[in-house]
Amino acid sequence: MNLTRDLEMGFKTAKPMDEASPFTFLDLRAQFRGIRDEVEAAIRLVMESQHFILGPEVESLEDEIAEFVGCRFAIACASGSDALLLALMALGIGPGDEVVTTPFTFVATAGSIARLGARPVFADIDSATFNLNASALAAAITSRTRAILPVHLFGLPAEMDPILEIAELHKLAVIEDAAQAIGAKYRGRTVGSMGTMGCLSFFPSKNLGGAGDGGMITTDDPVLADRLKVLRVHGSRKKYCYELLGMNSRLDALQAAILRVKLRHLSEWTAARQRNAQRYRSLFEQCGLLSDVVLPSAPAELEHVYNQFVVHVPNREQIRNTLQESGIPTEIYYPSPLHLQPAFAGLGYRVGDFPEAERTCQEVLALPIYPELTEEQQKAVVTSIARSIEHAH
Repeated sequence: MNLTRDLEMGFKTAKPMDEASPFTFLDLRAQFRGIRDEVEAAIRLVMESQHFILGPEVESLEDEIAEFVGCRFAIACASGSDALLLALMALGIGPGDEVVTTPFTFVATAGSIARLGARPVFADIDSATFNLNASALAAAITSRTRAILPVHLFGLPAEMDPILEIAELHKLAVIEDAAQAIGAKYRGRTVGSMGTMGCLSFFPSKNLGGAGDGGMITTDDPVLADRLKVLRVHGSRKKYCYELLGMNSRLDALQAAILRVKLRHLSEWTAARQRNAQRYRSLFEQCGLLSDVVLPSAPAELEHVYNQFVVHVPNREQIRNTLQESGIPTEIYYPSPLHLQPAFAGLGYRVGDFPEAERTCQEVLALPIYPELTEEQQKAVVTSIARSIEHAH
């Protein structure tokens, strides 16, 4: 690799970060500047109505999300973590039950299972996709398994056809953790529409993010939809009458109003993320880095929405330090798999149990991918990585 030659082939415009426009890992201010008037108008309407919990704005958002995902029902709640918890509660998951999921994900995925007294059972990942390996999943099923909880990690759909086949064979529910993947498609089907239920997060860093926490459960099952609506309001359908042991997990009308504005722009933002991902691919190829940097998997039959652009890199800490010195932000998702976290020590897993997940945690680095990211900034990212790798060679 010759960096000077690579710069001549198209990187001459990439300025050092002290000369280029500085950027953060995710620039929500840039997003807000484009929709400020719409958001402020929506907030004013809610303030004038003084209807802050659930109500018409939330119902409208539920209808719009259901249509967007392609399912019959969408039930709003207070967070993506609560969406997972409520979905499991609606199935009656509890002590003695097992739910199979991935160790390479955010803690809420497995934490929701454990909080109900059930056992999270981990299965290893495919390191190319970061998602559940179907063969490992099949081997993890036991007589106590009640559900499968696949994650559409970083915006790439999990391999749903084999997962659904395994679920059908063993009569298991499937809860899709689509917190990072709203709008992603698996063979033409939108995530959140394929399993028994799907769970979305509206945390501010998500592709569709609110001004705080928020979540949604999607389903085609009217019985589950009704049960979820009861569970999210303390198990009550009628005031002071409690049918179930529920919880307080209601979406604020202010959040719903903001999310309804943003939903109108989501397809445009998704397309921008996808263009930025393609530009990264072109830049890494131009710089001769494809033998050193493993880019995110993007099979033709799947639509990746790039909540994160996560690469495998050699000498990760050296590369990350070089980027930091150039003023370029990065993140690590995730530095340790869940089976090695202290909170799950009681499950009895050990180092080496899930080698792909463990290796991936040592190699991955997330690069900025937000819609407003400029070509200049992306060139600076790739140039800095190229310099670090050339120096190491």
